[in-house]
Amino acid sequence: MDEILRIEDLRVAYHERDRAVRAVNGVSLSLHRGETLAIVGESGCGKTTAALSILNLISEPGRIESGRVIFEGRDLLTLPGPELRGVRGRRISMIFQDPVSGLNPVMPIGTQVAEIVRAHLDVSAREAKQAALDALSRQGLAEAERVAASLPYQLSGGMCQRVMIAIATLLRPSIIIADEPTSALDVTVQAAVLRELDELKSTLGASIILITHDLGIVAQMADRVAVMYAGRIVERGATADIFARPRHPYTAALLAARPRIDAPDRPLEQIAGAPPDLSQLSAECAFVPRCRKALSVCRNEPSPALREIEPAHDAACYNPMYQPGD
Repeated sequence: MDEILRIEDLRVAYHERDRAVRAVNGVSLSLHRGETLAIVGESGCGKTTAALSILNLISEPGRIESGRVIFEGRDLLTLPGPELRGVRGRRISMIFQDPVSGLNPVMPIGTQVAEIVRAHLDVSAREAKQAALDALSRQGLAEAERVAASLPYQLSGGMCQRVMIAIATLLRPSIIIADEPTSALDVTVQAAVLRELDELKSTLGASIILITHDLGIVAQMADRVAVMYAGRIVERGATADIFARPRHPYTAALLAARPRIDAPDRPLEQIAGAPPDLSQLSAECAFVPRCRKALSVCRNEPSPALREIEPAHDAACYNPMYQPGD
């Protein structure tokens, strides 16, 4: 598959007084045309920070310290402001985690949707308004004119999420970044939003980066998965391979903690301990204090780099769950 986006050794830190929180610590990923890549992990592992970095949306006290984000042959982290604004929203768009706070609370919905049209296209106000109404209608929002005249607080969370999807897809971007697109939504609306994302992938030919902690959504939507822990990618590969044969102990622990419809009486396992303080990371693997398979090498050597355990399946572990040929 053709590569459309490549992240190389991305490092992002939040500086607070005398400490630096290493939110993203050497992440490298690729995204192919027409695929859905899921980035999963516990809260605070760096998923959202990595996603925001793609469009250089990290604000103080955060700072992108190094790395490259290559899109269509250009490094987005070094683009001048006007050129980067031409990419944001038009070529790469983002559906933010909280749809209500992602919208301007004092601006009518229709104005906010039309704004992206006028920011990127040379059209009249009337044409932009009509494009906004069409986009809202495509998202299944009945009475699009009423919705367009409403303020965000007058809409439900599910309606605001559809508005965000309308904004993100209006200009038919090549990449859609969806950050927890179903959080705080009831299951019926969740299902509808996921169907819409899947339809957008097929109709627009877009690639999707899906940020989530819900492994059920990953199994349903993603072609490939990258598992993050403490700012690093600890495993990546095809979704089917990772669910069937997780290599990193953290991935295996996440999968063991999910409820299963085929084993309703099975007690859920928990991952002992808590994620590390990202301002006090040591050189060893950050998962060692919680790992049931840790060896002496895990405590005495630097954190392992990602390596290929089997074709197109990488893990950063000295003692992976399965060995090649198992």
